[in-house]
Amino acid sequence: MGVIDSYADYLPVTENTPKLSLGEGGTPLVRSSFIGPQLGIPDLYFKLEGCNPTGSFKDRGMVLAVAKAIENGYGKILCASTGNTSAAAAAYAASAGIESVVLVPRGDVSQGKLSQAIAYGAKVIVIDGRFDTALSIAREMVDTFNMCLVNSVNPYRLEGQKTASFEIVDEIGLSPDELFIPVGNAGNITAYWKGFKEYDEKKQKGVPRMMGFEAAGAAPIVLGRTVESPDTIASAIRIGNPASWVSAEQARDESNGLIDTVTDEQIIESWKKLARSEGIFCEPASAASLAGLLKLANNGTDFSGHRVVCVITGNGLKDPSFAAENAESKPLNVAANIDSVAAALGI
Repeated sequence: MGVIDSYADYLPVTENTPKLSLGEGGTPLVRSSFIGPQLGIPDLYFKLEGCNPTGSFKDRGMVLAVAKAIENGYGKILCASTGNTSAAAAAYAASAGIESVVLVPRGDVSQGKLSQAIAYGAKVIVIDGRFDTALSIAREMVDTFNMCLVNSVNPYRLEGQKTASFEIVDEIGLSPDELFIPVGNAGNITAYWKGFKEYDEKKQKGVPRMMGFEAAGAAPIVLGRTVESPDTIASAIRIGNPASWVSAEQARDESNGLIDTVTDEQIIESWKKLARSEGIFCEPASAASLAGLLKLANNGTDFSGHRVVCVITGNGLKDPSFAAENAESKPLNVAANIDSVAAALGI
């Protein structure tokens, strides 16, 4: 059905807004089978945003940004990206019959994400610089040329992304007590908080504490300063100067939540736990939400009796090389007979 149709009453749409959709939204909210009970949190859920059409939460906001771009007469969209934004922008531009241009930082985008943008027909420009430089160039481009910027600085992006909070409340019946979420460019934590507040105003379902987590090597909000050379294995949150910095701090403060850091080691361990304990295969940055929960729980924070949601922002196939590099076991090559297979299994 798509987020524009599903939540039109909560979105800035008009009768002239195209009803664009690739079937985004409606992603699963999965109750934890093992990690939650181990932590004493029976109501731990994972919001699987990797089930969106291009494999990440970006589709929710991009469908609205592209629809409004068309409504406002644009024939071309532009974004800077570490990968997921470019995939979503290119896909929705293709479905709408308009052009897309994406600027990506050299060496900071996984092949899985880059291949999506290429497949959808985007004009991909690789720059010698970080994401923040790419975004700065993109902003200059739209000021000079007739194209629409669809990064999270575009307000329609956050309007679309907030619909995930509506789905969580609709499924649980109430707001969670805490929502754990990765923080990179900080648009998603901003969008979720906006959505929870709007839904509570209309339906009195409560609001959560917003628990955001940056990678330790790319933590400008926690450090209180721009990080010139952000460094983390989690490329989707490898951001040194978040576009939604101020609004993310507002979400933290208004919700009595926090924005903290997790190390790459904690991200990798949580990524493994999600796959092997819950059957959830996510890209590295997505595991920052669970890493944050585990960090706090291991340090003595008691979440027993709480409704807790961890947002899993992207599918593991976004970065397949990461899975191969971090596997604890490798495929075994054996002769094509039952004895060889049994010997490899130790039976």
